[in-house]
Amino acid sequence: MSNLEIGILSFPALLLLIFLRVPIGLAMFITGYVGYWIVTGDTRMPMARLKSAAYSTFASESLAVVPMFLMMGYFATIGGMSKALFKAAEAFVGHRKGGVGIAAVASCAGFGAICGSSLATAATMGRVALPELKRFGYSGGLSTALLAAGGTLGILIPPSVVLVIYAILAEQNIAKLFLAAFAPGILAAIGYMIVISIYVRMYPDRAGIGDRVPWGERVRLLIGIWPVLLVFLAVVGGIYGGVFTPTEGAAVGALGTGLIALANGGLNGKTLLESFTSTARSTAMIFFIVFGAAFYNSFLALTQVPQSLSEWVAGLGIAPIAVLVLILAIYLVLGCVMDSLSMILLTIPIFFPMMMALDFGMSQEHVAIWFGILVLIVVETGLITPPVGMNLFIINAMDRATPMTATYKAVAWFVLSDLIRVAILVAFPAITLFLIP
Repeated sequence: MSNLEIGILSFPALLLLIFLRVPIGLAMFITGYVGYWIVTGDTRMPMARLKSAAYSTFASESLAVVPMFLMMGYFATIGGMSKALFKAAEAFVGHRKGGVGIAAVASCAGFGAICGSSLATAATMGRVALPELKRFGYSGGLSTALLAAGGTLGILIPPSVVLVIYAILAEQNIAKLFLAAFAPGILAAIGYMIVISIYVRMYPDRAGIGDRVPWGERVRLLIGIWPVLLVFLAVVGGIYGGVFTPTEGAAVGALGTGLIALANGGLNGKTLLESFTSTARSTAMIFFIVFGAAFYNSFLALTQVPQSLSEWVAGLGIAPIAVLVLILAIYLVLGCVMDSLSMILLTIPIFFPMMMALDFGMSQEHVAIWFGILVLIVVETGLITPPVGMNLFIINAMDRATPMTATYKAVAWFVLSDLIRVAILVAFPAITLFLIP
């Protein structure tokens, strides 16, 4: 059996381990370790690779962004920023049909601007907005579905932990990827708001209308979200302005949200320790998946699978756009059974060389950025796609009275919005790239 055949057979072996509920990071590590052993025929080779793999994987300074952005999210939560965002948005649109739901999506977008995690955004905004949605008569299915969908804005609107991982894997500029994600992120939020508006008009009995808030109170609540705007402008503006690197920007953001949480009375000895512990736990989970993927991908490189596949695809003579659509369809299928980070780590080393071998009439950098944003959107869709949409489970766990089937039915509208957005961005790359110099 050739090395290439061994590499290809490793995919079903890896999927089998995943279906047997082996943690994804461990499954990739085991598959890569055994594959190394079989290809080299020497038990010492995978051990030798193991000695250097940890350092080569985690020596990248860019990975320091991950715990900093996660800590930003935790500090923002205990600092009451999520509640301030929702109350301000609700004051302006809550009295309109579907307004409370639209306010929830808008606040998810705002919180996503200071939190790089979709799951954290969904969980945080769920605690804040779900009681209000129920109070104004929103059905359980619509409430959980719109919050799960809104949570996905956490990884699409910069800063984004998943986008940082993609940038490292594809060796692309993090700041440019953040910049490219803005327009698609805004489109996502607008698309979800349109879905809510259509849904509540088709099913008026499933959503109530909030109270009209006086303009004086609206202005007061709007002023109350200045800390969010300040942190966002400091981090994102500083990165784009060249004042500091993304890693330094993440540290500035974590410090800023921490100081705001301290000023608001949310940060004390107990909550500080909880934030550090939660950040460490989440970072360890992410880093272990990164390590497992790095070991598995080094085995694939040894078998020449990525190179062979990219050469094979380039030689087929198929239109590049058809190859792109096929890859995005594969991501949609994988999203039904895998989490977003695992999909990125497992597939980018395979699919990225394919994309770089095709001619889309753009520079290599623009293709890499455009492809990264498209992948991020499709991966984000996987977070709300049954049966294993992580955001769906997080929100549904907060509302046990709502059957999961009701959430599935309502979230289908938001998945359709995502698919339409993907089609638009595939057809018009300039929407993603117009801000890139």
